[in-house]
Amino acid sequence: MQFPVDTHTHTVASTHAYSTIHDYLAVAKEKGIRLFATTDHGPAMKDAPHFWHFVNLRVLPRVWHGVGILRGIEANIMNDKGEIDYFGEYLSELDLVQAGFHEPVFAPSDKLTHTRAMIATMESGLVDIITHPGNPAYPIDIKAVVGAAKACNVALEINNSSFTASRKGSEENCLAIARMAAKLDAQLVMGSDAHVAFDLGGFDRSLAIVDAADYPRQRLLNENPMALLHFLQLRGHQHLDELIRYFRPVL
Repeated sequence: MQFPVDTHTHTVASTHAYSTIHDYLAVAKEKGIRLFATTDHGPAMKDAPHFWHFVNLRVLPRVWHGVGILRGIEANIMNDKGEIDYFGEYLSELDLVQAGFHEPVFAPSDKLTHTRAMIATMESGLVDIITHPGNPAYPIDIKAVVGAAKACNVALEINNSSFTASRKGSEENCLAIARMAAKLDAQLVMGSDAHVAFDLGGFDRSLAIVDAADYPRQRLLNENPMALLHFLQLRGHQHLDELIRYFRPVL
């Protein structure tokens, strides 16, 4: 099954990735992806784009040849206070803010510290999606984290790349997170975490986890563009009107 929405992609602006926005648009048209987010790494990563890269995302079109583009970031969780490496009024200009642990910025510590940091990040109100929370290098209290995600209306990502190219050994944690999300009715989203455009919309391994956990597919933010846009609107994002008008179903 091809889901039409992908919330997690990286371009050549993060120099360990290999595709441009134009590359992603071409693959999106080929695969039937209707909406994707460009979410390069936050500036605290060594090979991340400069802060201005994210400020200037405003030059991207909202829709190009039928494909919507969300202006986003994969920020870094910096410490156990839940601070991230993008801030101030600039955050309000982004359509999607996600954040996660990355070893070069936040060295793995212990379960209590990871849990405290992840919950504080969600409670800050600045982050819409927590990326790859099942990373085995960062054990967490899954029940506490999923409960906080539900309370804060933050989505937890089931990251497809974690099962193919990075963060090997994530399956057990991701399955436990998905099962707890199903139990607590917390929000999940699948992210390809594509570092090359060919991987856009690649969710096969993530979907296997979602199905094994009996999490309803129709609850995923990937189900259709309006599901994600409505979620982001409820999260307080103010610049989505053009996309909402484009994707709103004709009644």
